[in-house]
Order: sequence, then structure tokens, then C-alpha cells
Amino acid sequence: MSDLEDVLRGVVGDQHVLVDEDLKAQYQTDWTRRFSGEARCVVRPADTAEVAAVVRACAEAGVAVTVQGGNTGLVGGGVPAGGEVLLSLGRLTSCEDVDVLEAQVTVGAGVTLERLQQHARPHGLDVGVDLAARSAATVGGLVATNAGGIRVVRYGSMREQVTGIEAVLADGSVVTRLVGLAKDNTGYDLAQLLAGSEGTLAIVTRVRLRLVPLLPARAVALVAVDGIGGALDLLAAARAGLPALAAAELFLSEGLDLVRAHGNLAAPFAEAHPAYVVLECAARTDPTDDLLEVLGECEAVRDATVASDVTGVAKLWAYRETHTEAISAAGVPVKLDVSVPLRELAGLVADLPGTVAAAAPGARPIIFGHLGEGNLHVNVLDAGAHAEEVTDAVLRLVASRRGSISSEHGVGRAKARWLPLSRSAAEVAAMRRIKTALDPAGLLNPGVLLSE
Repeated sequence: MSDLEDVLRGVVGDQHVLVDEDLKAQYQTDWTRRFSGEARCVVRPADTAEVAAVVRACAEAGVAVTVQGGNTGLVGGGVPAGGEVLLSLGRLTSCEDVDVLEAQVTVGAGVTLERLQQHARPHGLDVGVDLAARSAATVGGLVATNAGGIRVVRYGSMREQVTGIEAVLADGSVVTRLVGLAKDNTGYDLAQLLAGSEGTLAIVTRVRLRLVPLLPARAVALVAVDGIGGALDLLAAARAGLPALAAAELFLSEGLDLVRAHGNLAAPFAEAHPAYVVLECAARTDPTDDLLEVLGECEAVRDATVASDVTGVAKLWAYRETHTEAISAAGVPVKLDVSVPLRELAGLVADLPGTVAAAAPGARPIIFGHLGEGNLHVNVLDAGAHAEEVTDAVLRLVASRRGSISSEHGVGRAKARWLPLSRSAAEVAAMRRIKTALDPAGLLNPGVLLSE
């Protein structure tokens, strides 16, 4: 064991090779607290050259590598299964100057989304992806999982933001394509191949990202509706009548009750309702009047409150963004991130409580998500020893409705054995051939995405 550690110390320095159990602990359990594993050691390189040297050393020793960004993952993809070198990208925090003309920027994989936003906004630009874990989630992890978040309805997922990439392959060689050309049709697009590959094909170390205009005027509505049908009617009206629509989020009455109890939040309306939608519009000028017009004309609206000031906007978003924190405070949930065609959404939500109850009597499903993409975060509390049964039942239900077992969190280790529910045997075989071509020894994130 010590021979490899000595080589790694020579690459990154003694203080960045962690072997003490107490020092390793924070890296070995994921955010959900459901997934953990023992790392041989934790290595913290500072740049691409050091990442490449670490990977070469591990490849020569035949030791597998688990790659970790901000450790905000929810499917066990960034924690070791047992015995791997855990390679943390947290020190890759370089931020190049914002290219205002191209509206692009190149940053290290360890840069947090929040820092990236702060880097871009003084130049009148912003990041197309946003999510509640912005203070800890890193660019490398966002690319590796093709993260989505609250702005997909307008700007797409992380894949749509990537214009270039630098990555270390399993043998320690480096591929670099960071020019960010708007048009470049010279062969395979490696950046798009690596986006969503969950660290199984290469280790992303730097990324060039497309930025979007910073839109300072925002208006947010929290809308009560009678159920998923009403939420979808509202979504259709918003898409048709709000060119400035930037977010369309969904949560249900059970989630609101949990969030209010956790955050000591006031009831948003005098009466309770089955479902709630958060709509946000962003523009250069105040979009409030347009938002009010759509709400006034949509028959699905049962009640609504609108804000355009900074404080009011934050208060309304809190009902949605506090869900993850409130759920985690209530216990260790089974967290399932799924998506279905919009026409299947109402049926899925109706079937979920019974499906969960059959798999784990007494368990509590808390459902919220991104309405515009039919993306639900199904969080099941009090599943106890029935976590696998709940996962199996819910994912099979989703598959029966032509859905995906992973919408934006990745497959990780948690859902690898259910991948055939969403991908055909031919597709999985093609993925394995790509994996074998780029990582023939299977050293990068073994067991993630593709079950062993």
C-alpha cells in the first residue's frame, strides 16, 4: 500500500494524500447518507497535470479510482465502493477571464456553481444552469452527471452549456478541446460524450461553458392548483404566454407541510391545495404584468401570490428550494430522480403512493420536481429496510410509463442494475464497448452507471 501512496505524495504533496480515517471520513459518505465506502486514500490534485500523474500512477499499480467533485451527488457515484483511490477535484478552482465577445468562460472542474455565477455576473452574463446545491456543487460534477436544475425549461441541461472540455483518460493521457467554436464539425464530439458519463470514461478537469445574458428583472409566482392536471394546464398557458419563462417547478401538499414545519414558514394561502407551481420569469424589463395576465386568464389557477422584489422572490422560492433540506432533516430518504412524458405525469403521481405503500408499508413519499421536463424527485422517508424494494417498485412504475430512471442526478451505483429499464440491451452493449475502448482495465469509477 505504501508504495503507491509514496508516489502520490510525490505528485500532490504530503498534505494532499489523506490516509487517516478521520480525514477521509467526509469524502466517504455521500450527501444522502445512504451510500458510503472505504477509500484506500484520498488524493487532492491541484491541476490537470497532477490529475494525469495520479491516474498514471494508479493505472500502473492497477488500482481503481473514484472521482469526486463537491460530493453533492445523490446516487452513490462519487463515493468509493471499497479500496479505490478517491480523487477529489476540489482544488481545481481556476477561473479564466470571461470572454464577453464569445459569451464563454473556461473554469476548473472544482469551481462551484455559485462561484461561477459570481464570476460571470459582473460582465452582464450568467450561467444557464442553476440548482439549490449551487454553493457546493462543482462544474466537473455538473458536467459528469449532465445536471439540470430549475432553468432547464429555458436553457437546457448542463450538456447544452458545454462548448469545450479538458479531461484525463484512464491511462493518464490528456485530451484538450477548449476553443469553444460555435461551429466545429471535425469528428466525434468528445465533450458531449463525456457529459453525463459520470466519470466512467475520463476525468473532466477543465470546462469551457456557454454563458447566457444576465436578466436582472425577475417576477415569481407561487400558484395553487387542484392537482397535476391543473399544473400542466398552467404550464401550457405559461409556455404560450410568457416568452420570459425561466422556471416551472412543482410540489405537493405533503411537501409544503414538511417544508413549513422545518423552516417555520407561514402558510402561503388561506386554504390548502393539492399541488403548487412556482413560475419564474426573467427579462431585461419587469415581466410582472405579463405574468399576472397569464395567471388571470388561466382557469387552472386556484390562488396565487406574485413577487418581483428580491426579498419577496426569495420568500416564494423558499417553499420549493427548502424541500431537499427539510427531507434530509426528517430522515435518510430513498431519493429517486425520474422523468416521464408530460402526458404520463398525472398518472405517475397518482400511482406513486400506492406503489410505495406496497413496497414499504408506512413509508412517506414526498414528491417535487421540475414540471417543464416531467422530472420528479421522489423522496421516500421511513422506508427502513425496504429501500431496495421501494427503488425497484418505483423505477419499474416509471419505466411502465415510458420514463427514465434517471433524469438529472445520474445512475451512479445506486441505480446501475436498473439501467436496462431505460436502455435497450443493444444500447447497454454499445455503452460497454465505449467504456472498454477508453478504459480497458475498468479503473475509472468501477460499478458506476454500468453494473459490474
